[in-house]
Amino acid sequence: MAMGFLSLFVFFSSFVYVSSAEFSSIPGINYGQVGNNLPSPLKSVELIKSLKAKRVKIYDANPEILKALSNTNYQVSIMVPNQLIVNVSSNQTLANEWVKTNVLPFYPQTLIRYLLVGNEVISSSPPEVWAALVPAIRRIKHSLKHFGIRKVKVGTSTAMDVLESSFPPSNGTFRSDIADRVMKPLLQFLDRTKSFFFLDVYPYFAWSSDPNTISLDYTLFESKNITVTDPATGLVYHNLFDQMVDSVYFAMKRLGYPNIRIFIAETGWPNGGDIDQIGANIHNAATYNRNFVKKVTTKPPVGTPARPGSILPSFIFALYNENQKPGVGTERHFGLLYPNGSHVYEIDLSGKTPESEYKPLPPAENNKPYKGKIWCVAAEGANVTALSGALSYACSQGNKTCDAIQPGKPCSKPDSLVLRASYAFSSYWVQFRPSGGTCFFNGLATQTTKDPSYGSCKFPSVTLK
Repeated sequence: MAMGFLSLFVFFSSFVYVSSAEFSSIPGINYGQVGNNLPSPLKSVELIKSLKAKRVKIYDANPEILKALSNTNYQVSIMVPNQLIVNVSSNQTLANEWVKTNVLPFYPQTLIRYLLVGNEVISSSPPEVWAALVPAIRRIKHSLKHFGIRKVKVGTSTAMDVLESSFPPSNGTFRSDIADRVMKPLLQFLDRTKSFFFLDVYPYFAWSSDPNTISLDYTLFESKNITVTDPATGLVYHNLFDQMVDSVYFAMKRLGYPNIRIFIAETGWPNGGDIDQIGANIHNAATYNRNFVKKVTTKPPVGTPARPGSILPSFIFALYNENQKPGVGTERHFGLLYPNGSHVYEIDLSGKTPESEYKPLPPAENNKPYKGKIWCVAAEGANVTALSGALSYACSQGNKTCDAIQPGKPCSKPDSLVLRASYAFSSYWVQFRPSGGTCFFNGLATQTTKDPSYGSCKFPSVTLK
């Protein structure tokens, strides 16, 4: 769709309205819990203090965490899980019970300020849940009012995949399958209640999917001379983050809601990942997150080209590296802290520590794609019972995935569970990687560049060029 030119006067007069007294520009932290080795909530709150965060977001309403956050002055965001959305959408009694159980016992000693209904619902749930999203949000808001709670902003978090067009930013357009039936009613609610559009923004994924076209420095807020100019507006961009955020501003404007504020519900950069994942390292993670903190805490606020001078409230993802998150390796490596509480790298979310006071970062060693063969094998020390189950799963999924380990075949001897599982994992991964299959198997598998083949038994491999 074409969009008419908007002068800077219109941007300033329409968008510069958020005073710094309303909320702090200091980022918060996303406190994920998908790990079996994480510190207690009380210890975690102490660690959050050491990061000098301003807010804490959790992905449920964990009572132990909410108790640990009481009397701390942290602004807290809690969440109605995706699986409850459909039922809550049609049942006010259930919505009331959820608020009564998960908000009232802790409020106001715990400063619950944001209540998100679902997490990336459009990305991770079937269409029937999409239709229930805004009705569920309305019912939760009604419940809060019923109990006399008026300071809690209600919304939902969305990923960038709600857009069907995002470049140039002025062309930002919501997907046609959700624009009228989901996004418009959502924006109407957010506008009426003066809430936020909670947005997950990950320049890492945009860059890593096209590293030859997109500059890494531009993605890490490090670009000194690379700019992108939007031909329709003349707005000049100095980093990918601003481009992504502004594309959502323009998408909202296209539906008739130009003044809704964006709240960065998640952003960050992985400090590690799989061999076939480019740029996931400590150096880049520290650079991105430190520069992000610098951007959002600058005074006076800089905003984005489409909304100059506006504060961008935010949460950085995540507090810990979470070892039980499924999917590719980066999913388990977004933490500012290791599970033992030590820093992956130094960072001060208040933005007050100068760069010169940080220790030197390790060099970035995987900013270029790996070229060569990779195998997927059983992880060292994997539980034998679990490994046996994963072997059965891998063999039941593919087309002749495990033929080579059947009796009398080249990989049937020696009779080793680890070797058979490793063959099955590699064979499965080769088949299903193009459609999103991962080398994880609930933590039982890992990638390697060392060929596990032996004798006449040749393991399948993924070859990266």
